[in-house]
Amino acid sequence: MILGLVQGPAELLPISSSAHLAMLPGLLRWDPDELDPELRKSFEVALHGGAALALLITRRGEIRDEIGEFDLRRASVLLLSFLPAAAVGYGFERVIESRFGGPRGTATGLILGGLAMALADRRPQERGRGEADWKDGLALGIGQAAALIPGVSRNGATLTAARLRRFSRDQANLLSRTVALPVILGAVGLKGVRLARRGISRRQARWLAIGTATSFASTMAATDLIRMVERDRALAPYAAYRIAFALLILARLAADRGDRAAE
Repeated sequence: MILGLVQGPAELLPISSSAHLAMLPGLLRWDPDELDPELRKSFEVALHGGAALALLITRRGEIRDEIGEFDLRRASVLLLSFLPAAAVGYGFERVIESRFGGPRGTATGLILGGLAMALADRRPQERGRGEADWKDGLALGIGQAAALIPGVSRNGATLTAARLRRFSRDQANLLSRTVALPVILGAVGLKGVRLARRGISRRQARWLAIGTATSFASTMAATDLIRMVERDRALAPYAAYRIAFALLILARLAADRGDRAAE
């Protein structure tokens, strides 16, 4: 329930919800290592699925508008924003997690992603609705692929890509939300198939359902945060939060090493 409640606000802000889900158990002195890593990842994807369902409901007007105006240009943007993340995720997800996962790697992703986002946000806001083309779709797709590195943040990476392409902040946010749903739903479907093949216990299914439900509820309750990000304000405060969170992770890591050395 705690992680589900965190997921909603963290998903709507460019602060890496995955980093929060991965690092909070350690910061709260839980013992996440007692769980099967594949099951832990499936739980994180289930939380993202609850958030995606809430966004489908709360942003149905935006989705209806996009469907009503769907054409070849929009299709190319969606396809190219989806393919890099799908290909890299399907082929290299476990390799990326094993090499870049853990507290130090996640903290690095938070810091580098935050700095990139703040620097990209200094670009002029010259482009608006209906101007995205296949090159923008590819940039967004590369951003979503990069977000597979722990701590980088899918929302933050796509915002960075859109601002580098000189989209206004409100349009960058709209593009970020639009291209996120296919990737999130694809990841949920893939993990669902893998879970169905391996099977889970009733207890595990119960806490998956509880996490998904609380994630759905917290996202529904926090949707006004979207408006806060879309206002004509710099993304630097979110970058600063990411860096502060990363430093907290590194401080806890250093403290744990000190405790082990003392023992």
